[in-house]
Amino acid sequence: MRTSRRPAWLALEDGAVYEGEAIGRAADAWGEVVFTTVVTGYQEVLTDPSYRGQIVVFTQPLVGNYGTFPGALESSRAQVNGVIMRELCDLPDAHPGAARLEQWLVEQGIPGLSGVDTRALTRRLRSRGAMRGVISAQARPARELIEAARRVPGLSEQPLVEEVSAGEPYHVGTGPGPRVVVVDLGVKRHIVTHLVQRGCRVTVVPSRFTAGEIRALHPDGVVLSNGPGDPAVLDGPIATARELCSSGIPIFGICLGHQILALALGGSTYKLKFGHRGGNHPVKDLETGRVFITTHNHGYAVDEAQLPPDLIVTHRSLNDGTVEGLRHRSLPVWSVQYHPEATPGPQESAYLFDRFVGALRRAAGGDGRLSGKDESAGALA
Repeated sequence: MRTSRRPAWLALEDGAVYEGEAIGRAADAWGEVVFTTVVTGYQEVLTDPSYRGQIVVFTQPLVGNYGTFPGALESSRAQVNGVIMRELCDLPDAHPGAARLEQWLVEQGIPGLSGVDTRALTRRLRSRGAMRGVISAQARPARELIEAARRVPGLSEQPLVEEVSAGEPYHVGTGPGPRVVVVDLGVKRHIVTHLVQRGCRVTVVPSRFTAGEIRALHPDGVVLSNGPGDPAVLDGPIATARELCSSGIPIFGICLGHQILALALGGSTYKLKFGHRGGNHPVKDLETGRVFITTHNHGYAVDEAQLPPDLIVTHRSLNDGTVEGLRHRSLPVWSVQYHPEATPGPQESAYLFDRFVGALRRAAGGDGRLSGKDESAGALA
């Protein structure tokens, strides 16, 4: 049965105010307001560290209809600053062991807003770009809420990666395969799971680790993970990536890790108008000719016009033409902008993990040759 809810409001920095009903934690929330087009996987979205510092709008009208499960977590807790939806499902738990989404939001301390015209809100964000905003259940003059939204610090002003990165190294997997170090810039659990499933022995290290500390672990390969915020302000990880590249250790960058590699090798990045967030983005693998439907969550992109000659574009968005993958001409360095672990979303891009782990195995087998291009990728896809 539907419970009585308090009115609540979202105010944007451009002066727009949307009214709805308060859900989740009884507190105000602030952050960059963005939208995602995923149809399922709301719990994976809410626990993705790449959403740190943001209020997420779901374009899917009904959210919460299958409850929440521990196995759907992409990190140890919810990471978003707030959540906005058209309708919160109030039905009883659909499956044994499932908890209602609102109960979970309260437990996780996440404020939210339901009953909002999310179509109108999404159209505004698409036309004007992602904006700073405030959610509040306190009845205050609209001008006060709008001013509060304008005082919200930008993503580049916040230590978001430090907030989501592991405090200390930890180990996962005991397989016979390559030893892989994952630099935790906000890593999703299923990235580590994909590596372990392929027999890798994984060590996850904090984002503050230097190249020397990583080399001391004697990795066969390094993964630079996804994560939140503006890549251009991450001087430490950029310097670490630059030194690791010069050492010849094979590196695979994912999302924020892709941007970090581009910056480390002489490229630049820029902020997208409203970002790519959803599970339905078409990307073409330029080296195989195949098109994949992929999962995205990023507000920044690599500037193709500023790429150094040694970096080759391997993947491209078919929506807006942005760079979605890179490889180095001579170094064993690869990267993709999207999330190949695909949680939530299509699992068509798992071949990228096969490609990376296969390269590590061939190197360990002593053929003495590591090419950035894997000619067998088409068969693995």
